[in-house]
Amino acid sequence: MTTLSNDVLDAGLQEIRDAASPVLYLCSQEPTTYAEASSTYKLGTKTAPTISAQANRTGGGRKIDIATFTNGTVGANGTGTHWALVDGATSRLLATLPVPAPQAVTSGNPLSLTSVIEIGFSPAA
Repeated sequence: MTTLSNDVLDAGLQEIRDAASPVLYLCSQEPTTYAEASSTYKLGTKTAPTISAQANRTGGGRKIDIATFTNGTVGANGTGTHWALVDGATSRLLATLPVPAPQAVTSGNPLSLTSVIEIGFSPAA
């Protein structure tokens, strides 16, 4: 079994927190590249989302949270199925997560996140 210290887990999470220009995108499918997240599958955008400090994850491991918001923008019609967090300054895809309940969005409407998004590492099995 492999066990990683919190310092090691936190280093990966800190890389996300240190992003020079974080942007959260709502996407119509899971992106695998920065271009897909920021263009091909992009439905909505939240610039500079609030990202928490590293903390213990329920059940073990470490996490960061993206806080709820109501001031994002929807730029295309479609059904949002995934969140993508990117560093716009370096054109890096940092993380993707499925949307718990995919939802149809309409261009011109505000984009909201009503439940915190958790990004983290589970403990080693």
